[in-house]
Amino acid sequence: MIDTPVPPEAAEVSAHRRRGLFFIGCAAAGVGMALSLQLGLNSNFVADEMLLSGLDQGILETCRESCGIFALGLLAMLATVSEPLIGAAMLALLGVGLSAYCFVPNFTWLIIASLVWSQGFHVWVPLPGSMTLALAEPGRAGYRLGQIQSASAIGSAVGLAIALTLVGSGVSGLRPLYLLAGGGALLAGVACLKIPCKKKAGRPRLIFRKRYGLYYLLAFLEGWRKQICIAFAGYLLVKQYHTSLRVMLALWLLAQVLGWFLAPRIGRWIDSVGERRALVSYYAGMAVLFSGYGFIENRSLLYALFVLDTVLFAFTMAQTTYVNRIVPPSEHTATLSMGVAMNHIASVLMPLAGGLLWKFAGYRWAFMTGVAAALLSVIVSLYLPGHASANRADKLQKN
Repeated sequence: MIDTPVPPEAAEVSAHRRRGLFFIGCAAAGVGMALSLQLGLNSNFVADEMLLSGLDQGILETCRESCGIFALGLLAMLATVSEPLIGAAMLALLGVGLSAYCFVPNFTWLIIASLVWSQGFHVWVPLPGSMTLALAEPGRAGYRLGQIQSASAIGSAVGLAIALTLVGSGVSGLRPLYLLAGGGALLAGVACLKIPCKKKAGRPRLIFRKRYGLYYLLAFLEGWRKQICIAFAGYLLVKQYHTSLRVMLALWLLAQVLGWFLAPRIGRWIDSVGERRALVSYYAGMAVLFSGYGFIENRSLLYALFVLDTVLFAFTMAQTTYVNRIVPPSEHTATLSMGVAMNHIASVLMPLAGGLLWKFAGYRWAFMTGVAAALLSVIVSLYLPGHASANRADKLQKN
């Protein structure tokens, strides 16, 4: 049997792809480390260290999430700059803002530091997906996105394991761990500079095309769902059930280890069954989870719900693969950025609404709004094309 030689051009493309995906994975790992530490520390930090009420927590999250809306304008201003360079600059902001948490003296400075790191993070959000889609082989977008999410989970697990070890041994208090988070973000920025993808971000536009409408609506509803976990799920465990920092870090660590194992498999499953089936299953499960937050009072069961909630977030990559099906490659970043903006309109509204409900009606009602958003997302997902028709559309677009 004679081996067919690989053309030099194909070998060069393959090497370019491998290098690009490797450094995107490294950057994702650094960001995963930074963000998981922020999330793992945040509930104890705001409830025990800063002594915020439920309404204060909602106001903080509303301010922080407003950066997702401004991210679209910043990407427009940076339209002629390559995506890796934008990523490096934004991750520097992420690192500086998170490190500043070590020193914030009051609620006002906490908001300022949050705005700094959040603006960097939210401009970064659409970039790894866009760069990965630019480098992925045809038909393997979900798998490649799953690999990047897996790399993020590895970075998250490493950061949380280090933090858990330091806290468990009594070496570190809560605040110095934010310096570790900032360091992870800065290392991710260095990795960005090594990504060979020269794709420009392009000038984002407010494109409300009918064919993109389902994506925009799903992105909006996902923003509402996301804030249930970020703003209130961990806060519930600490404020209502007095969960310690060590336990919160352990829960986040378990979630990231499971995410590392499951994300590529979830990505393959999405490639196999299509976005409609994946998202319907995901949002139906989220409706059950949010009901559990509202009515289950067993601490162990709530811990299990919290871990599962975090792991299932990997299913949101189905929204990115849906964009890959319906949007021309030249508009990937612009469309994903528009999705980020829609996501964050909901992310700005939900924490404030949830904080008011927490204060005046009780925490259960904050989680019931998540049930409503999840059920509405199920209905919207049912309007997505089935897998067979999506594949036919894919082929027509490529031809």
